[in-house]
Amino acid sequence: MQSTVKSMSPYEWLLLVVLSILWGGSFFFVGVAVEALPPLTIVTLRVSLAAIALWGVVCFCGLRVPSDPTVWLAFIGMGILNNVIPFVLIVWGQTHIASGLASILNATTPLFTVVAAHFLTSDEKMSTLKILGVIFGLIGVVIMIGQEAFGGQGGSILGQIAVLGAAISYSFAGIYGRRFKRLGLQPVVTATGQVTASSLLLIPVALFYDHPFTLPVPDVEVWLAILCLALFSTALAYILYFRILSAAGATNVLLVTLLVPVSAIVLGTAILGEQLEFKHMVGMGMISLGLLTIDGRLLQLIGDRFRIQPVCQKKNG
Repeated sequence: MQSTVKSMSPYEWLLLVVLSILWGGSFFFVGVAVEALPPLTIVTLRVSLAAIALWGVVCFCGLRVPSDPTVWLAFIGMGILNNVIPFVLIVWGQTHIASGLASILNATTPLFTVVAAHFLTSDEKMSTLKILGVIFGLIGVVIMIGQEAFGGQGGSILGQIAVLGAAISYSFAGIYGRRFKRLGLQPVVTATGQVTASSLLLIPVALFYDHPFTLPVPDVEVWLAILCLALFSTALAYILYFRILSAAGATNVLLVTLLVPVSAIVLGTAILGEQLEFKHMVGMGMISLGLLTIDGRLLQLIGDRFRIQPVCQKKNG
């Protein structure tokens, strides 16, 4: 059985735009933080501070986080796929590439989701439009990386590959996260459980590898970037993420990555002074074409608009 893309209400589209701004800002905040802190420490601070904030929201609202081990195993799985792996890869990748380019590569997430969903689900098999969309998107990735991708030179290539790895992890997370709707959990509870599980996994690792207490105390702007990364780009963002995932499905919520590069590019160029090459913009255009093709609604609208009507109608009787 083939699935169709659910239509989103104007309110859900608004949430998607807000989510893209929050996640687009994360590339900017990480760009500030990586100048002073190692990647594991940044990621650990991000999820730990977000967990503290979300537990405050849960307590204030009088909500209950389930203690069922099965639910917490699901939180751990989601935390690994949606936080630990992609956050570490993206932050490490941004030590080698610009935040705008990182966000463009992250926009390949729905393309990888199409492939993963075909093999891992029974209701999201590949269609012709989805296959074309994957081809367009992957062409865009090749254009952005350029000839260096085949030469194996420079840390920049490794940085780009790391962010692509994060996109693949996000695609699996989107499929895995569909189970939380069946569990009947509220979005804020799911977000709280996910970042809490991620924090418990990351804190000992960061303490062992980074020895954060021996690092120089960062400047005020770095702490502000970390706080914004935790409170807005993680805590608030994941409440919206699970709200959209529950209401509109994984396919729609993952389309947010099409909008994220716009936010990240604006912030990166306006505030960090970063520059993107022409090939990066062409690649983003191809990725956008791929995502629009996967979505299918724009092509259907164009087809309806230009469909040829019959010259005459057969009369009854």
